[in-house]
Amino acid sequence: MKLYYAETFNPRKACAVAKYLESPVDFVRVDLAHGEHRQPPYLALNPNGKVPLLIDGALHLWEADAIMVHLATRAGSDLWPADPSLQVEVLRWLSWNMAHFSRHGSALYFERLIKPWLGMGEADPAAVAEAEKFFRTFAAVLDAHLAGHEWLVGERLGVADFAVSTPLGWAKEAKLPLDGFEHLARWHRQLQALPAWREPFPVASSAGVAA
Repeated sequence: MKLYYAETFNPRKACAVAKYLESPVDFVRVDLAHGEHRQPPYLALNPNGKVPLLIDGALHLWEADAIMVHLATRAGSDLWPADPSLQVEVLRWLSWNMAHFSRHGSALYFERLIKPWLGMGEADPAAVAEAEKFFRTFAAVLDAHLAGHEWLVGERLGVADFAVSTPLGWAKEAKLPLDGFEHLARWHRQLQALPAWREPFPVASSAGVAA
């Protein structure tokens, strides 16, 4: 298997799960700064021109959440639960996360990290204020759930935890408004204790999509 990635928002969760499971993947770094994801060799693999991308034999699987589930299933890991009722719960959190929590967390990540990195100027105060407002709204939902649960689904670590926690990987740099969410903070500390979550990206990786 090959996992194409960059050290950015959505690849983080796919890489973290691959490292946690010790999946037999070759990590292939895609150079976003030089537009490698928009070049024909990469577009032939993923027409979306996005990362991450997992190639497993004839399967070209994009979208980080799907990649996480595939890696867990392939490994026979309970990161993806066997119980259909719990699977539905995981899907609920994955959908909620993309529509709400990570949506607004990624907006702050973009404004405060990606724009300076790409030379796109300063953060837009209006965009930041809107993202902070909605991020707090949905952080409160997450905090209330975690008040009665150690992990998001089934009382054990799972792909939902890796997915929903993605913004927290840049909590300081993106200046996420997390003050007052004590249960979320406890969950964050649990995740930080996992080396694969804390440092999801490979130290040394192949360069170029042709690798």
